[in-house]
Amino acid sequence: MYEVLASLDDRARVLDLGSGPGSFPVPSASRRVVRADRELSPVKNDGAEYVICSADQVPFRSGVFEGIILNHSLEHLDNLDTCLEEIGRVASPGCKLYITVPDASTITDRIYRWLGRGGGHVNPFVDPVKLAARVSRQTGLRHSATRTLRTSLCFLHRANLKERRPTRMVLFLNGSETLLRIGTFVLRRCDELLGTRWSVYGWAMYFGPIDVPTMPEVTNVCIRCGAGHPAAWLTDCGLVRRRRWMPDHFQCPGCGTGNYFTHDLAAGG
Repeated sequence: MYEVLASLDDRARVLDLGSGPGSFPVPSASRRVVRADRELSPVKNDGAEYVICSADQVPFRSGVFEGIILNHSLEHLDNLDTCLEEIGRVASPGCKLYITVPDASTITDRIYRWLGRGGGHVNPFVDPVKLAARVSRQTGLRHSATRTLRTSLCFLHRANLKERRPTRMVLFLNGSETLLRIGTFVLRRCDELLGTRWSVYGWAMYFGPIDVPTMPEVTNVCIRCGAGHPAAWLTDCGLVRRRRWMPDHFQCPGCGTGNYFTHDLAAGG
């Protein structure tokens, strides 16, 4: 997401669609960011504009946005083809579109939907190639790249449970940090050693004229805030701590939460 935002002109207009309270901080005082959702959280004084609307009928003129972000929202949208056509309509020539979605076949998404009795997901995506082709066809934007996203199970973390905890959370020790730390490490190590996909969460997709560099899949995703950190960057910054008889670990530079460290996988691994 931040690669797309960084590639835009400072005065670009950006649509954060299905954003809730916001998918990213406003990167520049001169950049116009519009957050749109059917139900918006209390408006924050963050420099963005907030609009209540449906994604299949957005109240903007054609070709107005140079950047469009759908961060974990496409799976929630009714009338998906109409929504994609609307995205294509409000996209300017040369617009850069970023979409993240869960893979409905993964362990993570199944747990999420089981706990949340569906979790509001009305579109189950299982094939990134078909989805990318569908988005390109409906929006008119060229598919540039797809990256695999790894899980942190952060939606299970007790600090992220704003509402009353589901009774089923007792099976996950009510969001125990220790359980999440060990569980995500085991899933990642299984993928590394056995070639499984147990730590996969979903995909990030890029559309429009943006060059996305090839890089290893980021496996070190914080169990609390969900931020991903490349293994090489963590190592170069001296953030990885080594302990005898224990897995290497790091503290998330964003929120300070302790996580077990694993090496990143080759792209497509």
